[in-house]
Amino acid sequence: LMTLISASSALIKRSKKGWRYPVTLFLSTNILLAGCTMAPKYHRPAASVAPQWPKSAALPAADNTSMKPHPMAADLGWQDFFKDARLKALITIAIRENRDLRSAIQAIGEAQARYRVQRASLLPAIGGTGEVMYQQPSGKSGLSFAPGVGEDIPRFHYYSMGIGFSSYEIDIFGRIRSLSKEAAERALMQEETARGTLITLISQVANSYIAWLADRETLNLAEESYQAAKRNLDLTQALLDHGEASLLTVNQAETLFQQKADLREQAKRQMAWEENNLVLLIGQPLPDNLPPPLPFGEQNIIEDLSPGLPSDLLENRPDIRAAEHDLKAANADIGAARAAFFPRLSLTSSVGNSSLKPSQIFTTAANTWGFQPELTVPIFNWGQNRANLRISKAERDMKITAYQKAIQSAFRDVSNALVGRDTYRREEVALTQAAAKAENNWNLARLRQTQGSDSAITMLNYEQTYYQAEYQAIQNRVARYQNLVTLYSALGGGVKEKAVSLDKTDKAAHSAH
Repeated sequence: LMTLISASSALIKRSKKGWRYPVTLFLSTNILLAGCTMAPKYHRPAASVAPQWPKSAALPAADNTSMKPHPMAADLGWQDFFKDARLKALITIAIRENRDLRSAIQAIGEAQARYRVQRASLLPAIGGTGEVMYQQPSGKSGLSFAPGVGEDIPRFHYYSMGIGFSSYEIDIFGRIRSLSKEAAERALMQEETARGTLITLISQVANSYIAWLADRETLNLAEESYQAAKRNLDLTQALLDHGEASLLTVNQAETLFQQKADLREQAKRQMAWEENNLVLLIGQPLPDNLPPPLPFGEQNIIEDLSPGLPSDLLENRPDIRAAEHDLKAANADIGAARAAFFPRLSLTSSVGNSSLKPSQIFTTAANTWGFQPELTVPIFNWGQNRANLRISKAERDMKITAYQKAIQSAFRDVSNALVGRDTYRREEVALTQAAAKAENNWNLARLRQTQGSDSAITMLNYEQTYYQAEYQAIQNRVARYQNLVTLYSALGGGVKEKAVSLDKTDKAAHSAH
């Protein structure tokens, strides 16, 4: 560093235009030396998960016979995954109006602006100055003026103008570049966080919509069950009036009627709650011009998604990519903490004109320049730099743990969804068969009641059994559809594009890092 300063001074003395050469020398030196940083070389931590999915997470057996390759969730946009026109319209509105997503996108702009602010520190901040000074000293001040100014002139006039920069740090040990790298990774992390928020929003709208469809079916079923219980109560009351039923039978019918009335109110309340949840998710009241929904059970959600390998999650899951960018930012911060142990070289330089007369300020004789390098060497800071380095390393270690946990959580989410895909299907087959048998028993009981072989109470009991079987089938179907949506989002589906939204300049700077 002292050699550079000496060489610059020699150039100043030998050159008629000496101010240009030292500035060029220092800027060139900065460009050559600042390419390196003291940050540790980044190595992606090992993923502490199994290399394969559980055996119970195989593709549906019915689909394995097809020669068509199974689609990957990350390559399937939500417009292709969902077929219901009403659901697509709701998702479109949510992407445009949801406040959580809007806040996440706004956070991207803030993070990118912080990156640009930090990156600007790599270059000197050049500014212009202008100064005019008028001074009237007292006759007893004993001041001496510049040559050429007679003692009979009591006033002192001074004019100057110039351009330059001050306290520009030459990033020899990469401290500023490490901080710039950290800010860039924070911006990329925020983009992945926003992308994850988008995928979560899409799955939330889909799951809420599926629950709303199920609530409609449940409400219709509850209404039918309520009407059946009312008929049962009217019938038993009529039998009591004719002396063919006991008061105990009537009380049982009244109890059943009240229970069904309560279930109907619960279904109404649940449906209203789900509508309110949809309003919150889409960020506005439900429009009146939405397309009609497909009947529940005809959503045609793709089931044969290929899970790929667990290692694919590292590239397909935004939360994992965000955790890795966070880790890289912590790794870069170590470089800045290490560079604090070494000297800092800053530079102040200016060039301009100055004169005692405004008419001479633009003449060659009025040219002026200044060049001031400054070297700061840390000697005693009572362990502050060492403590900051330990903090940076501890934060890096915590980010490694968070990154590995994000991978493990993603592995669990996908494994659970894959297991649920198969078990929910088998459960649906069993519940559908049970509901069909219950309906058949109810029809037989009605026939026997018409023929006088069974009582009306027996027939109504079979009717209630049928309604209960249908209710269980609805609950299973909504769980199966929601599990498919969860699998789609857990595999990183919802957004095809993975490119960052930094502009070309930012991309080039990030690549240089």
